[in-house]
Amino acid sequence: MKRIFCALLALALAWQARAGEGSRSLVDSLRYGVAVQLSGTAGDYTPLWLNANKYGLSSLERGNGYLRAAVERPLAADSTRRWGIGYGLDLAGAVNYNSAFIVQQAFVEARWLHGVLTVGSKEYPMELKNNRLSSGSQTLGINARPVPQVRLALPEYWAVPLTKGWLSLKGHIAYGRTTDGNWQENFTDRRSKYTSNTFYHSKAGYLKIGPEGRHVSLELGLEMAAQFGGTSYLPDGEGGLREVKNKQDLSSFLNAFVPGGADVVETTYQNSEGNQLGSWVARLNFDYDAWGLSLYADHYFEDHSQMFLLDYDGYGSGSEWNVKKDNRYLMYSLKDMMLGVELRLKRCRWVDEVVAEYLYSKYQSGPIYHDHNANIPDHVGGNDDYYNHYIFSGWQHWGQVMGNPLYLSPAYNGDGTVEVKNSRMVACHFGIGGAPLQGLRYRLLATYQKGYGRYLSPYPDPKDNFSLLLESAYRFPDGHKLAGWGLTAALGMDAGTLRGNNYGLQLTVVRTGILNLGKKKR
Repeated sequence: MKRIFCALLALALAWQARAGEGSRSLVDSLRYGVAVQLSGTAGDYTPLWLNANKYGLSSLERGNGYLRAAVERPLAADSTRRWGIGYGLDLAGAVNYNSAFIVQQAFVEARWLHGVLTVGSKEYPMELKNNRLSSGSQTLGINARPVPQVRLALPEYWAVPLTKGWLSLKGHIAYGRTTDGNWQENFTDRRSKYTSNTFYHSKAGYLKIGPEGRHVSLELGLEMAAQFGGTSYLPDGEGGLREVKNKQDLSSFLNAFVPGGADVVETTYQNSEGNQLGSWVARLNFDYDAWGLSLYADHYFEDHSQMFLLDYDGYGSGSEWNVKKDNRYLMYSLKDMMLGVELRLKRCRWVDEVVAEYLYSKYQSGPIYHDHNANIPDHVGGNDDYYNHYIFSGWQHWGQVMGNPLYLSPAYNGDGTVEVKNSRMVACHFGIGGAPLQGLRYRLLATYQKGYGRYLSPYPDPKDNFSLLLESAYRFPDGHKLAGWGLTAALGMDAGTLRGNNYGLQLTVVRTGILNLGKKKR
């Protein structure tokens, strides 16, 4: 990855060296931002919505803060060219975070026509959901720190030729490596399972039906991700940990892309190599001059039982107990789902966006997982245990889940285990936003959640939680002597037995602008 990063940087510098009269400079349209954030809490943790969906730049500690500075040259600076170069560096110094110095983003990217190659850590928004008001995507969310990666993407919808604009595609493929191995070792104190130097893979494809300008369109997509390679430290049964070197050769990268192979600890019973997961997503849009309405769904899965809602169950008996004999399959129910509706009121300033979501994840293909054997040939692939894995530390990075934050992140665990202790839940989420005055925006989030723990460790009694956020952000308009400055104030609250009773205040002061270093002096 470092070699690719350096190659792109060298290409950018070569372009800069050849830039002549009338050419754009690499420092044209260079944006900068500086921010200071302070959070204070009464309770055990920072309230949910003061902590979640901030790309991991957040903390559960009762008093925390950061100083952040960033520069970025967006690809849009070369929007009139067939190709473009962009880069960014985003650093933070933090107090009471899981690290004192944070490289939040560091990337360089190149565009040719519609394709974009990005190398490094970059914050990517959610697809098919409102990034300000939604509770979050179940697979590719915005809750954890970015993973350094090499990413090839078609970031905007591209009309498929010969379809008269009725079909459009976008998507990405990425490989990277997580950076939280030392944090996991310190968090667990080497007393429970953790992984280091884990490879990361994600891919997604989206199909849009309906040309631009039409009032109705349908978006269908598949998001998938995998964790593989690296080193796992697993309990040895004697109070210590044993080291397991996971496979990370070329076949492992191929098995991450097309699920296959097996983990190094598997013998008779073999599943796909690594931690494989994903979501089927869909969004139906109605778009008119005064209003817009979208209905969307996000169905999460960790294996075939929920990806295709069936699993093979036709093994023989006796000496043929491990031989596929019959054309027989076990069918599972479609229960686990995130359903949402988004309303856009284009001519109403006080309320211009409304989101409502319902999330159900109690089923997980049922409570029983049984591998066929000589005595009982039936195979039941239940107990999917969302966001957890028996070898890898689960779908998290730096203690925050990489999907929807309503799944209880490992950062909450007081026992030093890197696992999601509450993945079976029912939740209702509501968000509202508006811009009643010039430069002023607000949002209100309200979430009720009832958690049941996991099949392996259920809560004796369900734990509930109500979380609330009221946030107001003001940016001084252009032409004002304080143009470029902004202030955000947020109040957050948790009440219940799942996250405890927490009350918090968060203040953020920002300064943004354009450096214009490429402008020639006269």
